Amino acid sequence: MSDLIIELVEIKKSFGPVTVLKGVNLRVRPGKVTALVGDNGAGKSTLIKGLAGVQPYDGGEILFEGAPVTLHSPREAAALGIEVVYQDLALCDNLDIVQNMFLGREETSAGTFDEGRMEREASDTLRSLSVRTVKSVRQKVSSLSGGQRQTVAIARAVLKKARVVILDEPTAALGVAQTEQVLSLVRRLAEQGVAVILISHNLVDVFEVADDIAVLYLGQMVAQIDADQTTRDDIVGYITGTKVQEGVKIMDTSTIATEALQ
Repeated sequence: MSDLIIELVEIKKSFGPVTVLKGVNLRVRPGKVTALVGDNGAGKSTLIKGLAGVQPYDGGEILFEGAPVTLHSPREAAALGIEVVYQDLALCDNLDIVQNMFLGREETSAGTFDEGRMEREASDTLRSLSVRTVKSVRQKVSSLSGGQRQTVAIARAVLKKARVVILDEPTAALGVAQTEQVLSLVRRLAEQGVAVILISHNLVDVFEVADDIAVLYLGQMVAQIDADQTTRDDIVGYITGTKVQEGVKIMDTSTIATEALQ
């Protein structure tokens, strides 16, 4: 597909004798939300860490806008516009929103931090995402709710014009209202042309915002399908290994079972 921003082809990753990713293929489109789902141990984190440059893959090919690239560090991933918001958010409670958004990449002028510029850019980023729940960008993060913290972490990711944003369980610890706030933000990201990869165990959230759903089962991509062309029951079948998308080749199930027990 010519409109792909990221395509992973036959990705493999092992840790010692344990093969975690067994020839995984994944397609990600700009302006779309691709949900990555699977049971614990399916390989989701390993797949994403490779894409973020944290743990380079052992084999396979990464295509970015159709051109092969190598990602050996988070810096290389960030240079392409790939940003990750991990589940722990990595925010500093004792710093305010501006300081958190620019932490480690502060703007300087005449040898000192350019506080005015950073405050303007932080405000502009939050405004572009239609964030209205934050009273001031100078609020300490310790005073924010869970949903507001998640919003700040996402805004930090897109501050430098990210083209791909990977969200790791963004609603895992949130209440109903805060979850709706974050999911609305995810949709607004996609509407701005950002490719969003959403890792989630919550299929209600997945079906609310996802355009595509990719399912990992024991290190293999058993399905990638348009969200409006499948059902929750089908996705549960893919996640549990009782169903495989037509045309997808997987390892012999006895081999999978053997490796899972090792």
